Amino acid sequence: MAIISTSKTDNNDKPKKDKSKAITLQSESTPLDQQFEPSLRPKSINEYIGQPRLKELLRVCIGAAKKREDITSIGHFLLYGSPGLGKTSCAIILARELGGEAKVFSAPALSQPKDIVGVLLSLNVGDVLFIDEIHRLNKVTEELLYSAMEDFVLDLTAGKAHAARVMRLPVNRFILVGATTRLGVLSSPLRDRFTHIYKMEFYNHDELVQIIKNTGRVLKFELTEDGAFEIAKRARGTPRIANRLTRLVRDYSQHENISSTKKEDAIAALELFKVDPNGLEESDKLLLRTIIERYDGGPVGVETLAATLGEERQTIEDCYEPFLLQAGFLTRTSRGRVVTGEAYKYLGYEKKAPGQLKII
Repeated sequence: MAIISTSKTDNNDKPKKDKSKAITLQSESTPLDQQFEPSLRPKSINEYIGQPRLKELLRVCIGAAKKREDITSIGHFLLYGSPGLGKTSCAIILARELGGEAKVFSAPALSQPKDIVGVLLSLNVGDVLFIDEIHRLNKVTEELLYSAMEDFVLDLTAGKAHAARVMRLPVNRFILVGATTRLGVLSSPLRDRFTHIYKMEFYNHDELVQIIKNTGRVLKFELTEDGAFEIAKRARGTPRIANRLTRLVRDYSQHENISSTKKEDAIAALELFKVDPNGLEESDKLLLRTIIERYDGGPVGVETLAATLGEERQTIEDCYEPFLLQAGFLTRTSRGRVVTGEAYKYLGYEKKAPGQLKII
């Protein structure tokens, strides 16, 4: 199974920056750090840690499709949930299990109709097309997907005015895997064309410990069970964050000449990088403190909060809020965001009355 990446060139054959979120297989001579993400991706369903319901769904669908001897009858998949939970890995595993190729793009890279047309016409039978941030497809590009997903044809209009005519171009039968962090933004016509819609769940500590220990083996540094657990506690239920923190701990251990990283070593490393025992970073605490100190703990509208922090609304909604909501430090109301009593206690604040704040 090959994983395809694409690049664009202009008329002068000068390479342009590729906007697609493409996955490229690295050669054996590539330095380990440059191979980090591809090396850590699971290669099969059995290697995929976590998401038990999704794995069972894949096993059933793949097994049934193979018995029918029609792998493309498996249908299309829509995966939604917070970033870093394994949506891309799932698409790559699906392609490997079906014996096809995975072509990976982010929606902003398919901003022009010609982009999606070129991609769809390049697909072979059984290929998996993965579109990340699929909710960001523009309307024209999205509508071109409708007939391709249902009937495996492209309806294109050629010419203008009286000379206009509609052409139907066949597309090889493929499997679309769409990924989004914002299911509610997706249009109903697109959402309804997916056979399988699955919410990616946060990982528990035991699952993250397995992932972290696997990462340690790939990065070739020794990590004890309690050291791995200390990283897992701060990984916010997210494998991508767990892998990032594991790299930081690895760097600290190598710098300090630590042969086997134990709990106390992991704690020292993560405190150095300002990741607290609950996984909160300085940006998370700044958001909570801003609501507490400037808005009496809320409610405050997300647009107002974004302007105060100098962040984009989408950054707050997609990067900060999911974990703060899960941890019980923040709630959403019809009037805006509100900091919980648990967050006051955790950050050392005591609220006496509106406008009166005491720091413990």
